[in-house]
Amino acid sequence: MGNEAWADVPHLTTALTGPLLEIEAHLLQNQAGIERWFRSQWLQTPAPFYCSVDLRNAGFKLAPVDTNLFPGGFNNLNPAFESLAVQAVQAALERICPSAGGVLVIPENHTRNTYYFENLATLVEILTLAGLRVRVGSLLPDLSEPRVIELPSGRRITLEPLIREDNKVTVAGFNPCFALLNNDLSGGLPPMLDNLDQPLVPPAALGWWKRLKSRHFAHYQQIAREFAELVSLDPWLINPVFRKCGKINFEKREGEECLANYVDEVLGEVRVKYREYGIDQEPFAIVKADAGTYGMAILTIKSADEVRSLNRKQRTKMSHLKEGQAVHDVMVQEGVYTFETWGTKNAVAEPVVYMIDRYVIGGFYRVHTDRRPDENLNSPGMHFEPLAFAETCAYPDPQLAPDAHPNRFYAYGVIARLALLAAAREFREAAEASDKQELKKASAD
Repeated sequence: MGNEAWADVPHLTTALTGPLLEIEAHLLQNQAGIERWFRSQWLQTPAPFYCSVDLRNAGFKLAPVDTNLFPGGFNNLNPAFESLAVQAVQAALERICPSAGGVLVIPENHTRNTYYFENLATLVEILTLAGLRVRVGSLLPDLSEPRVIELPSGRRITLEPLIREDNKVTVAGFNPCFALLNNDLSGGLPPMLDNLDQPLVPPAALGWWKRLKSRHFAHYQQIAREFAELVSLDPWLINPVFRKCGKINFEKREGEECLANYVDEVLGEVRVKYREYGIDQEPFAIVKADAGTYGMAILTIKSADEVRSLNRKQRTKMSHLKEGQAVHDVMVQEGVYTFETWGTKNAVAEPVVYMIDRYVIGGFYRVHTDRRPDENLNSPGMHFEPLAFAETCAYPDPQLAPDAHPNRFYAYGVIARLALLAAAREFREAAEASDKQELKKASAD
């Protein structure tokens, strides 16, 4: 691939002379061992079917800040690398259903979100190219017959009413091998999807009605320690400090002091590391709902006093999630600056890495012209810049400097796969919990 492929790459505004070069150098020096380690990990805990990871690159720290098990931005990937996605789906099928002929995709209930439907169309295209017959079964309560959605790209999506036959879900005249969830179940577990006999991928128990970010990052924290020992690295350089805070009610101002104390703890721990590494930046924390997505219920906080002085608008913002779900548990996470910028306006940017099975298949930059490096970019006004960086995520160039574009993207791929591994351990934990429930139920019967 020629240098022209890297013309549109964000500029890292901090001087890469500190720990990030150390991170990248360690990854390059240990590449063979890293890949061998990943292979052994996937044997123990197979990767989820798909996943996307939001990363933040502060120039002195590179870490994941969110992991989405129901990714909804396939349309933002560079189409030049679609073949990688197709191959990855085929690899995943060998484990899930080797003889798979058909798959039922269960989407979000977005009826007016054109961007989401473009994502769905891209996902259907990838699955079809992988050799699957694909139908889309919708949970929309008012859908009584197939509905065709015409898209600006010229493609179309046909939504069909989801039906349940015994303990399987399908659409009329279709017998899928498995159902693929592209719905994060923020509104709860629909009875239609409860207690199914057919494979549901990912499992419904990993939806936001039950999944917690704090549980994911607890797994990630352990993985970061294991990995850091492998490559002789300070785990803090790739792991955001966090605390979980439960039983909070922002509207009634209940649990406020507990939250303020956790903010103090996180900021205190980060200040110690900033002093250790001579980082001349102000530490900050992100307070976010422990479940949920779409960038909702997120605040940037720089002191515990800010928690105590939240105004009514801020408390209202933090009180509810997608589909009106109330927030009762939050996570206080170390804020990781993003010092990457895009374009002549120096818009703030952060990388998002997409994976199918255990393979990095591509990614894009989330870009925002009206946000600071310490703010959440997943908010209205953002846009996406697709990057063909899948190849370099897999193939670094040891002849180039650690901060050269191919090697920086390899580092992104490694850190994203660590988050993917944390998700795999979440899956194992959920499966073990389900097995225990089945045994308990059987013994009761």
